[in-house]
Amino acid sequence: MIELYYWTTPNGHKITIFLEEVGLPYKIIPVNIGAGEQFQPEFLQISPNNRIPAIVDHEPVTNDGSISVFESGAILLYLAEKTGQLIPENVRDGQSPASGDRVEVLQWLFWQMGGLGPMAGQNHHFNKYAPEKIDYAINRYVKETGRLYAVLNKRLADREFVAGDYSIADIAAYPWIVPHESQSQNLEDFPHLKRWFETIQARPATIRAYEKAEAFKHQEFDLEKARNLLFNQSANTVQI
Repeated sequence: MIELYYWTTPNGHKITIFLEEVGLPYKIIPVNIGAGEQFQPEFLQISPNNRIPAIVDHEPVTNDGSISVFESGAILLYLAEKTGQLIPENVRDGQSPASGDRVEVLQWLFWQMGGLGPMAGQNHHFNKYAPEKIDYAINRYVKETGRLYAVLNKRLADREFVAGDYSIADIAAYPWIVPHESQSQNLEDFPHLKRWFETIQARPATIRAYEKAEAFKHQEFDLEKARNLLFNQSANTVQI
C-alpha cells in the first residue's frame, strides 16, 4: 500500500495520475498547505522540504520496512521503477523499435522539474498571489512560460508523446499545462501541445485522478493566511 501525502496542486496531481494509470493501491492523506499542515513534525519526517507530494511505500521491493520519498519527480521515478511501468527499462541500442528511450524520458522529466514547473509556478505567484502587481515579474514569467510551451510544442510536432510511448515524462508535464489560462497561455498557439494535452486529458486514469481532487475543493482558503504560510518562509522557519 502506498500512502500519498497530497494536495490539489500540479505536483500532487502527477502522483494520482501515475497511481491511477498503473492500478497500484494507495491511500490519500490530505495535507492542506493553505492551512499550514505541511509544517507538522510528522509530515516533516517524510518530506523535510515541507512540500507535497510525498509517499510512504509500505511494501517496497528491496526493503522489509517502509520507504518514504519526497519530490514529485523522484516519486514518479521511484514508482515507475517499482512497477516497471511508464518508463523504458534501457537505453535503445539502435536496433530495437523506437518505442522509447530511458534517457529521453529522464531528460524530459528533469526538464519539467527544472523548467516548466518552477517557471509556471512563478507565473502563478506573480499573477495570482503577489500582494502587489509587478509588471516586470509578470511579463518575465508569462514570456518564459510561453517559451517552454513552445519547446514542448516543437518536441511534439512529430511524435504522440514526449519520449516515445506514454511515460512519466508526460505525466510530469501535463498538470502544469492544465492551468494554461491562468498562465496567460492560449493552447491554440501551440497545436501539437494542444493535441497532446487533449489526448492525456481524455485518458480514464487522468479523469479519475482529477475526480479525486474534487473531494478537497470545499476546503476553506484564506488568501492572506496562505500568503504568510506559503510565501513568507525563510531559513529561520527551518531552523526553529
